[in-house]
Amino acid sequence: GIKQFYVSIEKEDWKLDTLCDLYETVTTTQAIIYCNTRRKVDWLTDKMGQRDFTVSSLHGDMTHQEQETILNKFRSGLSRVLVTTDLLSGQIDVQQVYLVINYDLPFRREDYIHRVVKLGSFGRKGVAISFVKAEDTLMLRELEEFCDTRFEEMTMNTEDERS
Repeated sequence: GIKQFYVSIEKEDWKLDTLCDLYETVTTTQAIIYCNTRRKVDWLTDKMGQRDFTVSSLHGDMTHQEQETILNKFRSGLSRVLVTTDLLSGQIDVQQVYLVINYDLPFRREDYIHRVVKLGSFGRKGVAISFVKAEDTLMLRELEEFCDTRFEEMTMNTEDERS
């Protein structure tokens, strides 16, 4: 039940614009966006907020109480998009999530499984989209082999194509 896509991105700086382009799709449902570091979670949450996107962030530097409050808001649908790290992926069990975006590909294959496996649980359908730079290509191929699947390339209409 999980469709897995990747978006080729030339530069790290372009990930944010690509994510914002995707956001229209994201807002139809709830989504989880994974970053590899807490710093990136805070940075991305801040940048998206500056562009008037409503997102919540969750990571290990927060108190247990803060984490619970954010997760409850997300579970109840008050928050549509959650930006987080792998550290808490095991705690996030949200049945209404059908989209996972890997802003950063994980360092370990097992982390990828934790990120996306819940999407397809209980026969549900889900979509996983991974942002892939040239240096991530090897990891992408490893993930395909590990998951015994092919990731389909998703093309985005970038500024270059519009002009």
